[in-house]
Amino acid sequence: MTEWSVTEPTKLAPADPVTRLRIRIVNGAVNVVGTDEDSVRVEISEVDGPPLLVSQDGSTLTVGYEDLQWKHVLKLFDRKEYRRRAVVSVAVPAGVDVEVGVVGAEAVVSGIRGRTEVRGVSGDTTLLGLSGPVRAESVSGSLEAQSVTGALHANSMTGDVTVIEGAGGSVRAETISGDMVVDLDPAGLDGPPADIRLSSVSGEVAIRLPHPADARVEASTTSGSVSNAFEDLRVGGQWGAKTVTGTLGSGRGTLKATTVSGSIALLRRPEADEDPGAGPSSTPSATGKVL
Repeated sequence: MTEWSVTEPTKLAPADPVTRLRIRIVNGAVNVVGTDEDSVRVEISEVDGPPLLVSQDGSTLTVGYEDLQWKHVLKLFDRKEYRRRAVVSVAVPAGVDVEVGVVGAEAVVSGIRGRTEVRGVSGDTTLLGLSGPVRAESVSGSLEAQSVTGALHANSMTGDVTVIEGAGGSVRAETISGDMVVDLDPAGLDGPPADIRLSSVSGEVAIRLPHPADARVEASTTSGSVSNAFEDLRVGGQWGAKTVTGTLGSGRGTLKATTVSGSIALLRRPEADEDPGAGPSSTPSATGKVL
């Protein structure tokens, strides 16, 4: 094993190949970028508190603290013994598997083709251009996934979940009070059938489907409101529970969305020549409005 103890800003270039990257930090920021190069570059631009350890054991590269374990990340909040900060940037081959655990820190992962798993407490997480399977968990920070083509599973307690230009075949998201926005990219129509499953207790849910859409739809709310932009879908219920059901296109894909007290909005993505101002760059909010 090769190990470095980092107490000040530094740059490292591990010589051995890396197939797995693990990062655990408290406060600050993490930026992981997948590249077409075989080399690995680690830059620690800020470090405050106890030394940050960088180690390589075989093909696994780890950046973090000895006392911060992966299984404990989501259980740590504002504990005084975790008063520390680090800003870490790592460039790795795009095919590596990535695990990032952060407490009070922002995390950005982009360009990874391997498996990506992120756990965070209060910092925001951004996932960009990932093509491997993705699992993201958060307590209160927001989760945003843009142009993710791998299977995505997102879980948040109070943070919002946003999927922009989603083109993967599978999206699963659960929140307790966080809002959810899922905007599907028309480019994904040529791929595998969409399998979208969303659930929330009190959060609002907005889904924008490409035109033409191709899915079996089941959406329901116990006490919230619903809005529907598709003539082929039926809205049922007037008082209390409401549902939106039906089939769009040939029904190749599946869309299921449930919430207890939040609202549900099913939106239709305009065709390119229909409204240039509301094209792919415009994102619906959880209330159904286009931003």
